[in-house]
Amino acid sequence: MATRWGLCGAGKISHDFSVAMKTLPPGDHQIAVIASRSLERAKEFANRHGIPKAYGSYEELANDPDIDMVYVGVLHTEHWRVGLLFLKAGKNVLCEKPFAMNSRQVKDLVATAKKNNVFLMEAIWSRCFPLYAEVRRLLAEEAVGEVKLVKAYFGSPQLHIPRSVEKELGGGALLDIGVYCLQFVLMVFNGERPESIQATGVLLDSGVDESVVVVMKFSRNRMAFCTFSIAVRLPNDAVIAGTKGSVKVLGPMHCPTTLVVNGKELEYPLPEPDLPLNFDNSTGLRFEAEEVRQCLLKGLKESPRMPLADSVLLTEIMDEIRKQVGVVFSQDSQ
Repeated sequence: MATRWGLCGAGKISHDFSVAMKTLPPGDHQIAVIASRSLERAKEFANRHGIPKAYGSYEELANDPDIDMVYVGVLHTEHWRVGLLFLKAGKNVLCEKPFAMNSRQVKDLVATAKKNNVFLMEAIWSRCFPLYAEVRRLLAEEAVGEVKLVKAYFGSPQLHIPRSVEKELGGGALLDIGVYCLQFVLMVFNGERPESIQATGVLLDSGVDESVVVVMKFSRNRMAFCTFSIAVRLPNDAVIAGTKGSVKVLGPMHCPTTLVVNGKELEYPLPEPDLPLNFDNSTGLRFEAEEVRQCLLKGLKESPRMPLADSVLLTEIMDEIRKQVGVVFSQDSQ
């Protein structure tokens, strides 16, 4: 049986997700419904992507009995509220990153998923890429010896995009792109909590972070260094340096196709899209869709590639970085 998907939100990421789905066998995946707050938008999206049903509210999707998995692709200020709607309705959920606005909201989502015995995953699609699987394999067999230092960069000029700069829309570099650098570090260090976090950054007039540098220290004198910015383009690569060599993920590190292991280059090409994409390498969203299907077939309630404990820790680290840099959202006092 095909996994029947319901998409929540008819924006840019849902478009790319739909295009990526077309690269998977139709017998395995089917987008059955698109839901938007505007029925007109939902119908337009459905026509464009050949989706049989369109809803003009999220509640209709929550009440649809013929859906196996809901993909939440709305603005992240809405993730908590919309996520709870689906989880309480007994729906399995794949929710876009960042999972929510702070760790309190994330813990709320996790607890609700457990209470309702449904699947929940934060859509850190990077974790599902074949290249990331190879990185994990190399680390497991200590191909670079003992890891001493990890660094990750992500800079993308986004100051012209309202959702990147406005506080009410959950703006800032950290929640949008810094999350990718931090999740990479946590993957390398197996979800271990850092012993210390030091962050410094500069804010926009709107009160969100424009550029941030984070240094984390882990047990056994291991370090991580992350830089992210919505003002400038950076190399967007990630490096794992060990006592016997290094692994470099070439940019874009969040959806990569080239890995350099001790100087040797390896390629992991992606399928071509049948429609123009909004974001880099978006056909790679197919990997997280397939990961979710495999989890459902095995009866799992979370993904071993992006466990809920990693999502909670990731958000706790982001809360601490925001505290040090001085970014406060209205959701923090609710």
